[in-house]
Amino acid sequence: MISQRDIRLTVNGVSYEGSAEPRMTLVDFLRHELGLVGTHVGCEHGVCGACTILMDGKAVRSCIMLAAQADGADLMTVEGLAKDAELHPIQQAFMEERGLQCGFCTPGFMMSIHELLQTTTDPSDEEIRDALGGAICRCTGYESILKSVRNAAAKLRAST
Repeated sequence: MISQRDIRLTVNGVSYEGSAEPRMTLVDFLRHELGLVGTHVGCEHGVCGACTILMDGKAVRSCIMLAAQADGADLMTVEGLAKDAELHPIQQAFMEERGLQCGFCTPGFMMSIHELLQTTTDPSDEEIRDALGGAICRCTGYESILKSVRNAAAKLRAST
């Protein structure tokens, strides 16, 4: 029998306590233990970016992290973007610019962009491409995603 590890963390501003087997990935803990299914499981090798979340403000691939590694951390998932049923400017921009189609990769893209726009309010296309370099989309091509990021950055600048 494998022993459980107690985990305490904050996700989207809410404190959680739970337990996980030592080998449980963080994405599985979020989805199956906490019911936060917005973070998607794609390649399970950290390559596609669908599982990207923010951990202590930094984008990480939750499919290649163990849940135990997040003990004590402050996490943000795509569910944490919208506030009071109002879309976050990133979500609004992706909708307006058609930066999503099937939506599978979208949560990872949005979290990577959120990290970028926290520090770079008017990113160049090169900075955007660099921030999104670890994410794969098989539906949109990337031009609509670039437009979405530019739009989101403009919305955020206008709101400050």
